[in-house]
Amino acid sequence: MGRPGFWDDQESAARTSAAHARAQRRLEMFRGLESDIADLGDLAEMADEDEEMAAELDTQLRSVEGRLAQLEEARLFSGEYDAGDAVVTVHAGAGGTDSQDWAEILLRMYLRWAERRGFEVEMLEASAGEEAGLKSATFIARGENAYGLFAAERGVHRLVRISPFDSSSRRHTSFAQVEVGPVVDETVEVEIDEGDLRIDTYRASGAGGQHVNKTDSAVRITHIPTGVVVQCQNERSQTQNKAVAMQLLRSKLIELEERKRSEEMAKQRGEVKDVAWGSQIRSYVMHPYTMVKDHRTEHEVGDVQRVLDGDLDEFVRDYLNKTAAASAS
Repeated sequence: MGRPGFWDDQESAARTSAAHARAQRRLEMFRGLESDIADLGDLAEMADEDEEMAAELDTQLRSVEGRLAQLEEARLFSGEYDAGDAVVTVHAGAGGTDSQDWAEILLRMYLRWAERRGFEVEMLEASAGEEAGLKSATFIARGENAYGLFAAERGVHRLVRISPFDSSSRRHTSFAQVEVGPVVDETVEVEIDEGDLRIDTYRASGAGGQHVNKTDSAVRITHIPTGVVVQCQNERSQTQNKAVAMQLLRSKLIELEERKRSEEMAKQRGEVKDVAWGSQIRSYVMHPYTMVKDHRTEHEVGDVQRVLDGDLDEFVRDYLNKTAAASAS
């Protein structure tokens, strides 16, 4: 960064500066931990004779454990795109109105989790369901390790509850799928042939004043070889929506390649992965008992509402630890 001409290439300089800031924060946290841990011995000796010091020791230990957990988490992000931003899409699955409602509940959960983590969120599109909920919604989460964290949520999520839309109050099972891709800049090569694209325009249906309701400004792009579909309706012009949709398409195609590579590595390790719609990664059961269970790690939590309010750190950390251990073996 001190080299002459460093800022001549603004984009490259910004990426390097951001990487430097991340490394600096991690280093400062590590040095702070070293210093605090060195003081724990003396504090423990004083705590044996002083109750007030015992309380301070307990506070200091909790602080050290929390910061150590953050450093341990940061160690798990070694992928090419893990440190960057994430494009997250939630799709309603089989189950009609119940699944569309479930998709909206999941979206709320992720927005609250993003807020807890200090991420900035930008909504790109939300397609409302016929009666309630959402058919799909896409947002960008911006912040350190956003992609590495949200990638742990990729897959099918299953909800079991008494349906609020069933007049007979029967139990229903609903599914929603979460897709996560990295936000990539123009320097990352993604091969896209214009002849492979079908571009449709339609009238935006979301909030945004008179303009979005009177012009066909929304854009939907279909990548014919892979069947990947992206859309954007939040920008003011069709040109802007197309540019954002193309960025989303690049993200989705990279996600597809990442998933293929992950599945190939799993095969080489002898792991069999069922990618069928019903192979959920996590179940949220609200009746006849309450429990959230991650089927990849067997991690369970009895307080469903706490999880739906955005308390996902335990699930994500367990999955990242398991994935890191599998990669090392």
